[in-house]
Parts: sequence; structure tokens; C-alpha cells
Amino acid sequence: MDIKIPDNWLRDFLKTKATSSEIAKYLSLSGPSVEKVEESVYFIEVTTNRVDIASVVGIAREAAAILPQFGVKARLQPVKLPVLKFLEKVDYLEAEVNQALCQRFSAVLIKNVQIRQSPDWMKDRLTAVGVRPINNVVDISNYVMHELGQPVHTFDYDKIRGAKMILRESKKGERLTTLDGKTHTLPGGDIVIEDGEGRLIDLAGIMGGENSAVDESTKNVLLFVQTYNPVNIRQTSMSLAQRTEAAVLFEKGIDPELVTDGIGRGIELFVKLAGGKPESQILDIYPAPYRARKVEINTDFLTARLGAQLPKDKITQILRSLGFETYWQGKTLEVLVPSHRAGDISIPEDIVEEVARLYGYHNLPSELMQGVLPEPLADAPFGFEEKIKSVLKGFGGVEVYTLSLVSREEAPTGLKLKNPLGKESEYLRTSLSASLVAAARQNAGEKEPFHLFEMANVYLPRRSKAKGGIPDLPNEKMMLGGIFANSSYREAKGAVEGLTNELNVKSEMFSEDAAHYLPNRHIYLKVKGRILGEFGELSYGYLYYQFDVEALRQAHREIGSFKPLPKYPAQIEDLTFSFPSRTKIGEVIAFVLSKEKLVSRMELTDIYKDAYTFRLWYQHPSKTLTDSEVEKIREDIIKSVKEKFGAYMKQLA
Repeated sequence: MDIKIPDNWLRDFLKTKATSSEIAKYLSLSGPSVEKVEESVYFIEVTTNRVDIASVVGIAREAAAILPQFGVKARLQPVKLPVLKFLEKVDYLEAEVNQALCQRFSAVLIKNVQIRQSPDWMKDRLTAVGVRPINNVVDISNYVMHELGQPVHTFDYDKIRGAKMILRESKKGERLTTLDGKTHTLPGGDIVIEDGEGRLIDLAGIMGGENSAVDESTKNVLLFVQTYNPVNIRQTSMSLAQRTEAAVLFEKGIDPELVTDGIGRGIELFVKLAGGKPESQILDIYPAPYRARKVEINTDFLTARLGAQLPKDKITQILRSLGFETYWQGKTLEVLVPSHRAGDISIPEDIVEEVARLYGYHNLPSELMQGVLPEPLADAPFGFEEKIKSVLKGFGGVEVYTLSLVSREEAPTGLKLKNPLGKESEYLRTSLSASLVAAARQNAGEKEPFHLFEMANVYLPRRSKAKGGIPDLPNEKMMLGGIFANSSYREAKGAVEGLTNELNVKSEMFSEDAAHYLPNRHIYLKVKGRILGEFGELSYGYLYYQFDVEALRQAHREIGSFKPLPKYPAQIEDLTFSFPSRTKIGEVIAFVLSKEKLVSRMELTDIYKDAYTFRLWYQHPSKTLTDSEVEKIREDIIKSVKEKFGAYMKQLA
């Protein structure tokens, strides 16, 4: 998550004489990474677990703790708030809230608001963080969100019929038009607000409804500050593709105590910039206020993980500067976690991390690893997998990486995710074929032959033996898949045979039709009856192969068998035959080699129309064959091939 913080806005809350470059340097050493400082604006990368620093005040709080560790004086200037009176019921708004969806619901009516342009200082700050100024009411909401990290929303109070709000889950198929003019059909389970007449007026945590929007005629504004269930916000934001700044913050789990600052700061700005008159009573439905989490840690535990022994007072100073309360009992330190860190501090290791980063990783002792080097994993598959990739690349293959999550159409028998990101990534794939076909189609503009391959896991469902048949975790199987485009069947098949030859796998090929392949264009490769893989022409035009990598590894041999070089030379000649359609040329070659023991080698060298030219090596192990002996062998071959396959000799011009 990337944020921008103007230096002059930061210094409203961070009192220090440090330069902007010093602030950037020390923050990066012990806290969020400052990527650059440009025109007095800090460009900062915030990790997902630290939503508490995704704001001006959040960065100021971090800097006030970090800078003194480097000898730079700094202190945090707290947010100044007016006197606030919170009540569970008010006379200007009736509210019904589903507490599972909204941990804290707060609102206040501000009357006689004057809609006008914001002052230049506010416009400049909003522009610097990438927000377009619109008017004072909208700008106040955006300003508070960027300053505090707490999203704020404003309604035209007079458009809320019945002065009533009901916060609930949406029903599947309900429709709502948001402020940007888009009408959404809700999938169900979204957080919505309806008014006293049952109209949906807010897609909570994402964007307000068009029918309750503030406009030029607005006089009375309802300032609205809440804390929502992050899971619901994430699901709605992703399913509707509405990625607002508010949604990004809410889905990370905002501190509910921050609502107090948000509504107080909003009231202050509405009075100052819009001349508004806030009600003295603020609606605040907060049945379960935050109670500080307690984490205990022992100094021995801390020292063992830091590799250095820190004094107790140093540990205390670091943690208290970050807002933690600390209490020592001998070697045991009891730490009370502040509400803004409740989302990421829960175990002793988290406390160790906080102490380490502020003390400075660069100050911890560096030690080389000791002990004997670990032995390589026994029978590890990684070298074999790399060998396969190297062979395929040598044959002109290009390795690709595709996603393991696919649509239902691509994995109809696969396992469905409970919380998918979209329809295209709902299921774990059970085969690489759909992914590789999609990759080939993405390169459909390429007219030259190409070969793509991938080695990755597929996820095969298996049922639990437990009562109820609940699915277990899938069986992850490493598979090799490859696809040829603009290539001939024989060229592609030759590459597959070349792979098994290079791996010294003595496989046999069996022709058998299979789903998704053209008739008579599919083969299985087997070793001792076990299927290693398959190859064939897919019904949509590509040539595809796949292998079970582990089965292939078990069948391969590092060193193949060798034969001594023959002492006597071979006679080599070409024979051309014409065969009936659908004759399998591989069977012809196998037949000749098995029948004629003095034919040491036979290869298909050329095809022209219906003519197949073979090159034969005639060779005797203990003498040189004469022409008459070769002639007799030749005549036997021609006769037997004609009888077996219906072939006849072809005389080429």
C-alpha cells in the first residue's frame, strides 16, 4: 500500500527540527519504507499489517518514536478535539445496527452547512496526496481520512427518509446506485444501509448512495464515522470491482477507537470551513469497547532472539514510545497493546520485533552460521526437473508460468475456493492443458511454429474417509505439459520422443483415442504397463503432451545401455513405399526391425504426397554383407511389408 504525506502536513503533528531527508532516512531504517521525497512530499510504502500508519498522524506517531533512537529530538503533537458527548440514542436519528457487521456506529447532525470552495491550504494538501478538491463538504471527508486514516462519509440529512438508518447485510439481487452513477446488483452479504422507507442509501465502507448525496442545495449534513467488518468489505469491493480508498483501509481492519478522533476532527472542520452548527449529542453505538490485550515476555526469551542483552529501561523506553504500557515483574515484562496496534501485536515474537526494529537491526550483532553444512535432500526431484527443462529448451521449447486458479469451465471436477477473487479464478486446476491452450491463443499472431511448456502442480480432489465426506486437502501432483502451435504432428511427436530418449526412458507408445483429442491422433507412453504420459492433437488444433513428472523420474536412468561399435561397415540405401491411409509408420519400422535381424537401423527420412522414404542400414556383426545378400534382404522386406501393410514400392522421378 503506497501513500503520500506532505511535509508541512506531517509537521502539524510531528514536532522536530529534523530535515525531510533525515526523517525519510530514519523512518526507512526502523519503520515504513520512504521510497523518495519529491517536492516536499514523502512517498511511503506501508505494509498491509500496519494500517495504523497509513495516514499523516500514523506516520507522525512512528517518526516521533523512531527519530529519538537516532539522537534526533522529536515529539508527537496529539490531535486536538472539541468536547464530545457520546450517547447510544439521540432524538435526530434512529439506528438499528448489526453488530457483526459494524463494530462501532457513530454519527452527528450538523445543521446550516454552507456549501462552498475549500480554502487553498486544504486544496493544496489534498492535491499533494492525489485527491481532487470538489467542495468543502466532500473535501473535509477526504481530508480527515488522509489525516487520521479513518474514512468519513457525509449524507444529506434531509434525504434520509424517516430519519432512520438500518445497517444490515444485503440480499442477493438488491440494486443500489452509488455516487459515481454506477448501478450495482449486489451478490448478497454486503454491508448496506436503508432508510425509514426501505431505500438503500449507502454501500457501507465502499461508496455512498446517489439518493442521499450532498449537493448544492444541502443544508443539513449527517457526519457518519464507522468501523466495519473487514471481511465483508473486502468481498464486496472485489466482487463489484469498487476499489475505493475507504474500502482499502476498512478491509485491513481499522482501530475502532479512531472513530472518536474522526468525528471530533470532522465536527471541528465543519464548524470552521462550512459554518455548521453541530448537535451537542453524538450517536455512538459501541457495545464492546476495546480492552487492552496483554502480552507477556521474558527477558531471556527476548535476549535469545535478539542476540543482544538490552537493559530493562531501554526496552521500556522503546515500547512506551510506541504507545505500549509496560509493567515489570522480575524478568517478566507485561505489555498492554494499544488499540491502534491490536491488529498485528498478539504474541511475544511481535514484541521482540518492535524492540528490534527501534533498537536498530544494524545495531544487533552479526554472526556467521555455525555447524556442519546440511546434507542434500535424499532423492530430491529438483535436479531431474531442471534436466527436463534443459532438454525441452534445447528442442526449442519456451517455459511459461500460468495461474493455478482457473474458472469452473477449465476445472469442472476441481476444488472450489471458499473466497475466490473472481469467476476466472474459482477453482484449483486439475490439468495444465487449459492454461497452456490459453497461453498459445495469446500468441495466436505468431505465424512461425512455437512450443510452450510448463512444469507445475495440479490439484486432484480426494474425499475424506471421515463421516460426512468433507474434502481433504487436494493431492498435489507435479505435471509437465507442453503445447505446439503451427507444427506438424510428426515434428511434435519427435520432440516428445526426443525427451524420453534424452532421459533414457525406454517407453512404448500405444495408440488409443481419448477425450478432447482428434480420432486416431492420440497415444499413451507406457513403461511396463504404467502410463507415464500422453501426446496427441487437441480438438481445437494444437498438439499437446503431458507427463507425470514423478512417474517419469522413476522410469529414467542416468546412464543408458551401450553397444560396442560394429567392426564391419553397413550398406545404406533408401526405399520408398506407398501405404494405404491410416497406416501407422511406427508399426512398419518396428515390424521390419523385428523381422530382419541384419537391418541394424531404419529411419523415415522423407514424405512426399503418399510416398514414404526410409533409410536402411544393412549390417552383419561378423562380416561385410555382399550385394547379393543385401538384395535378398531387400526383397524379403518388400514382400513382407506388402503382405503385412498392403504397401507397394514407389518409383520417384
